[in-house]
Amino acid sequence: MEKSLIILKPDCMQRKLVGQVISRLENAGLKPIACKIMDLDDDLLREHYAHLAHLPFFPEIVEFMSSTPVMVMIFEGENAAERVRNILGPTDSQKAPAGTIRGDFGLDKMRNIAHASDSKDSAEKEIARFFK
Repeated sequence: MEKSLIILKPDCMQRKLVGQVISRLENAGLKPIACKIMDLDDDLLREHYAHLAHLPFFPEIVEFMSSTPVMVMIFEGENAAERVRNILGPTDSQKAPAGTIRGDFGLDKMRNIAHASDSKDSAEKEIARFFK
């Protein structure tokens, strides 16, 4: 079974959408196998978002993602990474169709409810990063 890492972002936590997001993933046949609530520090965020560190909005990402505790989860299932991404919808919530998590609850590109691994390889690296 493939695994995918999901981070329920500060906007998800603040707006009390955690249960709805988890329900949608479970109803799609994905199984949660690990979960923890944690504060994300600068070092972990710089490692996780290294591919964005050169962009001018990177400090805003770090500020947002460290603003409140987040829920970090591992979901398991066939083609988990791809399925989770499809359930979430496109990164830009304003372009996400209704019926996807981001289309129904997201506000913009950053306040888009959740981060999810974009591939099986990314999931393995991200899981190792957040679940030592």
